[in-house]
Amino acid sequence: MTVTLADVAARARVSPATVSRVLNGNYPVAASTRERVLRAVDDLDYVLNGPASSLAAATSDLVGILVNDIADPFFGIMAGAAQTQIGGPGDGSGRAGGEKLAVICNTGGSPERELTYLTLLQRQRAAAVVLTGGAVENPAHQAAMSAKLAKLADAGTRIVFCGRPPLPEGDALVAALTFDNRGGGRRLAEHLVSLGHRRIGYVAGPPERTTTRHRLEGHREALRAAGLDAAPAGADRDRSSDDQERLTVHGPYDRRSGYEATLELLRRAPDVTAIVAANDTVALGACAAVRDQGMRIPQDISVAGFDDLPFSVDAVPALTTVRLPLFEAGARAGRLAMGKENPPPGGIATIAAELMIRGSTAAPRG
Repeated sequence: MTVTLADVAARARVSPATVSRVLNGNYPVAASTRERVLRAVDDLDYVLNGPASSLAAATSDLVGILVNDIADPFFGIMAGAAQTQIGGPGDGSGRAGGEKLAVICNTGGSPERELTYLTLLQRQRAAAVVLTGGAVENPAHQAAMSAKLAKLADAGTRIVFCGRPPLPEGDALVAALTFDNRGGGRRLAEHLVSLGHRRIGYVAGPPERTTTRHRLEGHREALRAAGLDAAPAGADRDRSSDDQERLTVHGPYDRRSGYEATLELLRRAPDVTAIVAANDTVALGACAAVRDQGMRIPQDISVAGFDDLPFSVDAVPALTTVRLPLFEAGARAGRLAMGKENPPPGGIATIAAELMIRGSTAAPRG
């Protein structure tokens, strides 16, 4: 049976006129109401008909690029690079020029907002969707994402992940370009161990993010391989797991988190000789906290980051970090989304991470 606009209105507990306003975007609607309407549209798989359907089909030159935080250079670089590849010949559209309109969708890290944007892009018959950055490790959200992406793919939308692992049910993907976060975390920890560090604090990202887990896993793999359980000298080895947790503080991927988490680490374990930060922005906060405690980098304590954002080499001292080729990955994602490049074998490609050794790390004193 065909789903009507009235059915959507009944499901969302609003008037048909409100549903029309949400779908057409031509009148202010409260955010909570819009969310309810879009959820009803998604649940009922409502499809516009008649003249409205023709109008929706005409918007297939749209490409959505989803980011967690457009103010974060990590996402801005990838989104900008993807946008350079959107449009022009070779996108497979069959139209002269093949121009596309790229729209940046800033989720703010909200799983609900991520799904809402995908619903909106489905309504607009998006030609392609590029999803950047780490994913939320929540089974319910992953299932909802898989279902939503399957609907988009069934409608002809090309789906590309950039810097993001595929979902457990990832059949809808054109390609997933994943960063070797685990390998990068391992190499960074190996570097610090090789310098002689034995007590290393870790300022991690949000615990529910794949990026956080993978980088932290690589870090701890390197410690185990070196025979370091992170327990203080003379302590019972059964305490090693608890001590690793004590040397790890989670928080957002921002400078303030790096500052506050580093102060907490120094309070918990004043004997740490090095701090690894979840990313370069967090590392800047860590460096500020170390200096505010009257210590020097790297003479008193080493600090390292991750991503190799543009400002990293200009920090004082220059930041030891792990380079991810963000621009190259974003550009490749854009080409894949436009059909300008063939997908990798199996649809998944792992992009290597490179250790960049600079002045912020050195052997511990004594």
